[in-house]
Amino acid sequence: MASIDINADLGEGDVADAEILRVVSSCNIACGGHAGDSASMRATVAAAIENSVAIGAHPSYPDRDGFGRRSGFLAGADLLATLVEQIRSLSAVVAEHGAALHHVKPHGALYSDASSDAELADVVAAAVVEVCDGVFLVGLPDSELQRAACRRGLPFLAEAFIDRAYLADGRLVSRSEPGAVHQSLATIEAQAISLARDHSVTSIDGQLVSLSADTLCVHGDTPGAAEVARVVRHALEQQGIEICVAG
Repeated sequence: MASIDINADLGEGDVADAEILRVVSSCNIACGGHAGDSASMRATVAAAIENSVAIGAHPSYPDRDGFGRRSGFLAGADLLATLVEQIRSLSAVVAEHGAALHHVKPHGALYSDASSDAELADVVAAAVVEVCDGVFLVGLPDSELQRAACRRGLPFLAEAFIDRAYLADGRLVSRSEPGAVHQSLATIEAQAISLARDHSVTSIDGQLVSLSADTLCVHGDTPGAAEVARVVRHALEQQGIEICVAG
């Protein structure tokens, strides 16, 4: 049977987190860079464990004012230090609950920047190795993050987005461009099925692009995110696709 993981970015102050955790198979929890604090981490970790959802850290540039979406915010040793601190904070909370981190997925601008910047990607991978060597690093397929994971000996999970438009070369359309984020639930559902079943996506200019992914992302801060997650999971299961933790 075909299978796919569904992940969601949580712990960012959104009220739908509890509903989303009843649907997804893994989650990425904000750990203080762009959002989140000790209370939100503990609450989200406890809820994830209660729902048998795999837990990942969701570190970012230390940019709470910009919600981690300002590119090039930090680099080098300073970035490494804050990423280690963020991942370690969440790892400690997870350990308090008798569990362990499954993966690390960078957030926002850091995710985008590190996808195309080899030096930045290596800082992300180095932070993961320092705190929890051996867990999965999540990122775009065929990206610098994937290559950094390979260099550092980390397992990698290729991620695709059900609600984002793609370019013909497989890159995401910039959020600053019109049409970058899908608004139609039917479009999101169709893209999820195409990614999980056919390993492809239709680009913003109508071209069919091969794209193999281990996990599909639901953005927890998107309006109606819980409904999106429910509809997508049901649609995938109707196609005979099992929803389960990747790796």
